Amino acid sequence: MKVLVVGNGGREHALAWRLAASPSVTEVVCPGGNPGIEQVARCPSLEGNTHAHWLDLARTERVDLVVVGPEAPLAEGLGDDFRNVGFTVFGPGRDGAMIESSKAFAKDVMRAAGVPTAKAKSFTDPEQAKDYAHSLGLPVVIKADGLAAGKGVTIATSREEAEKAIDENLSEKRFGASSERILVEECMVGPEASVFGLCDGKTVYPLVPAQDHKRAYDGDKGPNTGGMGAYAPVPIMTEELFTAAFSEILRPTLEEMAARGIEYRGVLYAGLMLTEEGPKVVEFNCRFGDPEAQVILPLLEGDLGEILLACAEGRLEPMTMAASPTEARSAPTGIATAPGHCVTVVLASGGYPGSYPKGLPITGLEEAANMENAMVFHAGTARGDSGEVVTAGGRVLSCTAWDRTLARAVEKAYALADRVDFEGKMFRRDIAARALPKEE
Repeated sequence: MKVLVVGNGGREHALAWRLAASPSVTEVVCPGGNPGIEQVARCPSLEGNTHAHWLDLARTERVDLVVVGPEAPLAEGLGDDFRNVGFTVFGPGRDGAMIESSKAFAKDVMRAAGVPTAKAKSFTDPEQAKDYAHSLGLPVVIKADGLAAGKGVTIATSREEAEKAIDENLSEKRFGASSERILVEECMVGPEASVFGLCDGKTVYPLVPAQDHKRAYDGDKGPNTGGMGAYAPVPIMTEELFTAAFSEILRPTLEEMAARGIEYRGVLYAGLMLTEEGPKVVEFNCRFGDPEAQVILPLLEGDLGEILLACAEGRLEPMTMAASPTEARSAPTGIATAPGHCVTVVLASGGYPGSYPKGLPITGLEEAANMENAMVFHAGTARGDSGEVVTAGGRVLSCTAWDRTLARAVEKAYALADRVDFEGKMFRRDIAARALPKEE
């Protein structure tokens, strides 16, 4: 089959790479793409970026499956538009994508489904929001209700900081329409982990858990980013916690959406806080994480094209034989996780997540391509005037490696990161360090 991938970042490069290696896939088409995606997919130009342009291209290409990578087009209903004209789509419709695009909606679904999460209320009035924030004590979390490119959350440690965040959202509309409503939430404490469920509307199958590193600098210091690295699996995510995440979070959430008439076909991504009371939801996302996709997909066994098609066609359970959630590493057919560990280290532009330069030449990519069980996924790259690969974003590359032990995977990922270079390159040196045994 021919697969159309929507999006051109690191997550989409990982998807295109894994799909291109799938026996069921004859060709991957990724309009726009990037210099990394170009190596595994055909990247035709798109005359415009409207939904009509995407539909015209899909018709011209006669694609068999559409995989929508980023959250914004899903929230805008691109999946619905494709389905309405007969395409098979991996990715929820606009109603399902509200699990990410509206935090108030997500909280309502969780309350109805009995899913454990932080106490919270939504507000449009700044004074009412401030009163509730003060009643929760400190620290307190202020979230823009809509999509804000990962920048809409403030963990306020003082009354003044909480009030400022509320005013910036509701009075100053810092994130535009996404700030018209906010969520004021109690602050949960504990390590974080992410669990991803593949859904076909009625069945959810969990993949191996991963852990992201959001802060810009070593030791979880500095500003929040889109993610500076990740690893999988997560040792602190025990079998007991993993089963709880499936039975108390992923499955009841999908069932509640189905009860509301939402046929959710795609990835249900639960960002979890592992509290003393058990796993609780920090937030839901409606797509693969970035950079979590870069560590989950290299460990995924089976034919990714057939797996995503089964989700899109609503036939996941027969294909996987309804495997137990704790069998994420040994599913009997279709979906299984290879033994071993995977680590990705994000190379970012100097200045990220603030302002940063673009157009800087990148060296070492050919040498890095020769490393075994390793891959450099392109996120913010482009072609320069002479055809060379240059920087084009804040997060530029994801240096990914997998091996039998976590220590070896870490070592290889950093060897890869050291081989690739560009002016101002910055990256964390402690990705996965918290999961390594002390002697390592």
